[in-house]
Amino acid sequence: MITIHHLGVSQSDRIVWLMEELGLPYALEWYDRDPATGLAPPEYLALHPAATAPVITDGQTVLTESAVIVEYICHRYADGRLTVRPDQPNYPDYLYWMHFNNNVLGLFFARLALGAAESAHAERIGGFIARRHDRYYGHLDTRLGESEYLAGPELTCADIMVTFNLTSLGRFGGPGIEGLPNVAAYLERIRKRPAYAKAMSIAGPTATRPS
Repeated sequence: MITIHHLGVSQSDRIVWLMEELGLPYALEWYDRDPATGLAPPEYLALHPAATAPVITDGQTVLTESAVIVEYICHRYADGRLTVRPDQPNYPDYLYWMHFNNNVLGLFFARLALGAAESAHAERIGGFIARRHDRYYGHLDTRLGESEYLAGPELTCADIMVTFNLTSLGRFGGPGIEGLPNVAAYLERIRKRPAYAKAMSIAGPTATRPS
């Protein structure tokens, strides 16, 4: 059975959502962040050399990186459900939005790194990052005005990858969705999905360690 090593308020909640959408059994191991630093505890860091949430174990296999994990689970245990094959016409959309998450997170961390810097160079770079960020989110809103989900009319792993950036990332100083009406409507559709609602109650940003 797959074990999801869940770090509180992290991208590992998307793997719980995936398992609930697929109806697959899993075990959940909960790890609390250090209350002073907000960082992962030593026992979480010991799981994998990268130790970035999420981390799963499947027997002797230890995996990190969300895109790797969702593809691994869907192809190994769900006959490819929630993925798109290369021969399907919407495969380019699926591939693009699967990796959109990393683009946005990269900009987010770059903005954090520049936040403490005070120089003309930092100001110029900051302006570039802000413009790129606005274009990304504008593109996302346009896409969701054209399609119910990111890769087409049905939910896929691309949606599971992107949603964290539109919800929980704001808790770390990420952007909101003001002025993005199609994104707001999309999140309402996501939140009405029973699997998403259950996953967030178990491992979402307001969930607490099971007693």
